[in-house]
Amino acid sequence: MSQKINIICVTGTREKLQMAAMIASVAAATGDEVSVFLSMNAIPYFVKGHTEDAPVEGELGALMAQEKGVPSFKVLFQQAVELGDAKLLPCSMAMDIMKVTHDDFDAEIGPATGLTRFLSDAEGGQMLTF
Repeated sequence: MSQKINIICVTGTREKLQMAAMIASVAAATGDEVSVFLSMNAIPYFVKGHTEDAPVEGELGALMAQEKGVPSFKVLFQQAVELGDAKLLPCSMAMDIMKVTHDDFDAEIGPATGLTRFLSDAEGGQMLTF
């Protein structure tokens, strides 16, 4: 039986984005319904042309950045969308503050969503925050 997994990403650090992406990709690939709400410091990493790496918090984050076989959080989120039909939803308020539109985002990003709508749609599912 599939579950409903809802992930809120507000961080801009590699370790937290990586864990959120790993959960999203595994859950989506195994048939769970996955929605990821991207807000605050997570959003810039999904704007087209953003090349800056997410800062690391500790030793493991630094090792992941150097290791060749570790897929980046962006690749894992893309796989979640492609393989499992996960939804990556940017926060409409953060978009307004940043003055970005849907066209400014990478292709895998879904429609702008408000927090109220995301929480309403998430009802009855598991909620994780990073």
